[in-house]
Amino acid sequence: MPYDRGEVVLVLFPDSNLRTAKRRPALVVQAGNLQTGLALTIVAMITSNMGRAGHPSRVTVAEKSPVGQAMGLRTDSVVMTDNLATVLDVEIDRAIGRCPDMAPIDAALRCTLGL
Repeated sequence: MPYDRGEVVLVLFPDSNLRTAKRRPALVVQAGNLQTGLALTIVAMITSNMGRAGHPSRVTVAEKSPVGQAMGLRTDSVVMTDNLATVLDVEIDRAIGRCPDMAPIDAALRCTLGL
């Protein structure tokens, strides 16, 4: 995996219809020691649609907050752990930041995955 857990990357993220995709930020959520031998990375979608906020599986990040600044976000955003994708590493453009505190993300993932 060329990217570490907690990195925010620009990636060609698949739309819900699985036929189209959009370049958007996403958060790398897979374990750093996950070595499957495949050139794939598990990411959570990041959206600027604040109407998606407010669910326990989602984490709101304010652009001007220290977390938002560290993550390289350009607008208030929602990390949607209920919208995960396994993407080819070649679909990842580059890293734009890093989430400095993964605890809220981990709590949201526990909600999403029932852990």
